[in-house]
Amino acid sequence: MSESVVFSQLSRKFVDNDNKAPDQAQQVIYYSLAIGHHLGVIDCLKAALVCPYEAYQAWVATLEAGSEARRKMEGVPRYGEIVIDHNHVVMLARAFDAALAQQTPQQQQWSRELLDMLQAIQLEPAIYLMVRRDRD
Repeated sequence: MSESVVFSQLSRKFVDNDNKAPDQAQQVIYYSLAIGHHLGVIDCLKAALVCPYEAYQAWVATLEAGSEARRKMEGVPRYGEIVIDHNHVVMLARAFDAALAQQTPQQQQWSRELLDMLQAIQLEPAIYLMVRRDRD
């Protein structure tokens, strides 16, 4: 049985970007999307990054010991899944950027892919990542 960690990104959003809503209305739209599952709205997630479970643990170990970012990412082994949203972007981006120098080439590639995903969240706060441990 092989295990992996899958980063799935919201691949479809239900916001019309052609008509820029005022900031106050935009917050209402985001709130509606956040509670949408109670109203029958389904989030469409797409796998954006997959890494072997043991390699994931080694990658996370490159983050500063005891840091908030490391604790967040260690939630995958502990709980089986985590959500990364706009509240985590700056913290995780700083941590993974700082760890690049000590990472293997493969870990650096994963970090850069994650940094790209975090940038997408920064630009569009409705986007989020679901990170899950997958046992197949």
